[in-house]
Parts: sequence; structure tokens; C-alpha cells
Amino acid sequence: MKIWDEKLKDKNIMLILCGSLINMMTSQVLNYDSPLYGRRTAQIKLQQIAFEHYKEFMPEMSQDSQILHYAVTGGVPKYIELFEHTEDIYEGIRDNILSDTSFLYEEPTFLLQKEVTEIGSYFTILKTIAAGNHKLGKIAGVMEVKQTSLVKYLKILIELDLLEREIPVTEENPEKSRKGLYFIKDNFIKFWFQFIYPNKGLLEAGREEYVFQKIRHNFIDNHVSYVYENICREKMWTQPEFSNISFNRVGRFWGNQDVEIDIVAYDSFGKEIIFGECKYSVNPKDVDILYNLEQKSVYVDWKKNDRKEYYCIYSRSGFTKELMELARKRGNVVLLS
Repeated sequence: MKIWDEKLKDKNIMLILCGSLINMMTSQVLNYDSPLYGRRTAQIKLQQIAFEHYKEFMPEMSQDSQILHYAVTGGVPKYIELFEHTEDIYEGIRDNILSDTSFLYEEPTFLLQKEVTEIGSYFTILKTIAAGNHKLGKIAGVMEVKQTSLVKYLKILIELDLLEREIPVTEENPEKSRKGLYFIKDNFIKFWFQFIYPNKGLLEAGREEYVFQKIRHNFIDNHVSYVYENICREKMWTQPEFSNISFNRVGRFWGNQDVEIDIVAYDSFGKEIIFGECKYSVNPKDVDILYNLEQKSVYVDWKKNDRKEYYCIYSRSGFTKELMELARKRGNVVLLS
């Protein structure tokens, strides 16, 4: 900084500092007591690449294959690069993750070691969430600890962009909501804690093929289907079929009676609302999907007696003739495959 202050600050020079470690960039660049505090003129927190741009890395690959790859690599360019020449996602997983000599085998360990102490506590939390425990009480129960003891760890994981706290999209006071759920934000981190970390003992005992078959058996239903929901919610903002429908909020909804809706999009200043389902399966979706969605929509209280309702269904494998005909007659149903 002495060189900058004494020689460079009045020159026609732009100094750009880049770093992938959030804690280091915060402490050395952004914090009040950092050497660079007061000198920066701008900052940007780079996000992962959105799925809509994924095809630019893998233009020759089918969209279905792109979804499978995105479910593992997320939007991290280095991870995408490792997989870009492997059409078969399972072979890509075998080559780049399963072997203890592969680049991504210990990647989350390296990432967290540089960011936090007590790495074991963070690993246990991420493993617990990856196993499908999203409520604070449930996470604490599985780990057999008090909820209050988890708060600081969850806060740091959120700051590191590895975790996010979601609330039902219709909640008016998100910060005060008691319905918050915790989800792993990074696709690769979620995949690793779901399939690799719990099976490291088997992998290190030479049971790679056994773990590989477990992944093949569970990958679509337990991982890809949820990533597909996130992709669909992301696409809502740019979907041309919704250009004439006004909405400024998009998210998921859950409530009492175990009701869950993959997509709810609405205009907080208007009356229009969209209810959506996302189905990543091998069979075309039939009319029962629409009827079930309509039944769940009554549990969403937002402007219940004074709103204009629309329905959308995303399906990997298309729709039956009956559902397409019903959607055509109804006029408020959008089918997207």
C-alpha cells in the first residue's frame, strides 16, 4: 500500500484485486481495519454462472445433459471445464470426483480449511442438511446439539455463500419468519456432501464401484430433480410465455398440512399469481398434476379472495394429449418442456 499511496494513486492506473477466499478479501480489503479500507472505489461479488449461460460452455451437449452436468458442477467455470468433454455425467463423476487422486475428491475440504476453523462442525452441518434436514430444529436434533449452538456456524456458512436460508415466498417479514429452511446453495457442495462425504470410508477401502452404483441409483431422484426446480424458478424471470403476466417475486412455498409448491410467482402490488410444478421424470405429465397443483394453491393465503390465478408446469418429458387439450381450453395454464 505504500507504493500505491506514494507513487501510483495519482497515476492513470486501475488496480484490480481478485480473490476466491471470502474471509481474506473481507479482512484484507473491505473491513474497517484492513490496509485498503477507504482506498477502494468499487467492488463486485462474482456469482456462479446461471444455467441460462451454461450452454455457452457446452454448446454441443443436449439440454438434458447440460442439466445433469449443472447438477454436479454448478456455475463454477473450473468445474465445468473438467466435465465439458464428457457427455456421460456418470463417467465424469467417476473420473473427476470418485478417485482419491482426482481434482474434486477433496475440494470442499480445501475450500473450508482456508475459510474456517472447527472444520469438523461445518462438515457435520453440511452433511446433515444434504441428507434432507432443512429445519433448524431438525438439524439440531440429528446432530444432538442445542439450536442456539448452531446459529454462528449457519451464519458463517451463509456468509461464505455455501448455504442460504429460505422462507416461503409469500412471507411479509422474512427476517422474523419462523418458517425458515436451510439449503446448500452450491450444486457441487451439495452433491459432494450427499454422495461423497458419507461414503469416504467405502471409497478409501477400495469400494469405488459400489459407491458409483449408489450414485447412479439415487442421482436423479435425490439430487437432479431438486436442481431442476431451481433452474425452472430461475427461468421464470425470462420465460416469454409470462411476458404479459406481472410478477416481482418468485420462490417456493410451504405451509401447514405439509403443502409444498415448487413455484409461486406474484405481483406484490397487483393481483396476478402463478402456481407452478417442476417434474424431472421420464414420463409425460397428465392432468392429475394440474388438479393436484390447484388443490395445493388454496393453501396460499395471499389475496385469496381477490386474485387472478395462473398455473404452469415444467416437465422434462412433455405432457399427455389430455393435459395439452385441457391447457388449451383453460387459457390460464402454461405447459413448458
